[in-house]
Amino acid sequence: MDAKVAQLLNDQINKELYSAYLYMSFANHYEEVGLKGYANWYMVQTKEERDHALIFRNYLLENDEKVKLTAIAEPDMTFSNNLEPLEAALEHEEYITASINEIYAAAVEVNDYRTVNFLKWFVEEQGEEEANARDMVSDMKLYGSDQGSLFSLDREAMSRTYTEAAPLSAN
Repeated sequence: MDAKVAQLLNDQINKELYSAYLYMSFANHYEEVGLKGYANWYMVQTKEERDHALIFRNYLLENDEKVKLTAIAEPDMTFSNNLEPLEAALEHEEYITASINEIYAAAVEVNDYRTVNFLKWFVEEQGEEEANARDMVSDMKLYGSDQGSLFSLDREAMSRTYTEAAPLSAN
């Protein structure tokens, strides 16, 4: 495997673990303000991001590459309303999409088609992640100021359940 591609894949592990850490901080915010459904949503998201890190780890190991774990930065965001974590999540998902695209481009550049194929699942996943984040922002902007509607949105978020990521289930 090309050294640059391997390094980018390894760096992505840390980015995914940071995502899990960040989303847990969002869950904490929502728990503190009494929106247990949104807290649930972000705890499920935390598990999914951890899964993503494990998928990258497994791929590197399957390709005889060394995995180097680095320190995870502390999320330092504070929020003054219920919309801000949702907007931060959308921005973060866009950042992760750009990172996946960077790895994809590096793999294409060196004709690493195995890695290109591996990344296709993440390209699709990021499309879903961004769409979900955009929908949550839109819903909060449209309905979040009405207490009854906010209650309904929170109940809807409570129904989300964790499902192990398909690439992990296949192993």
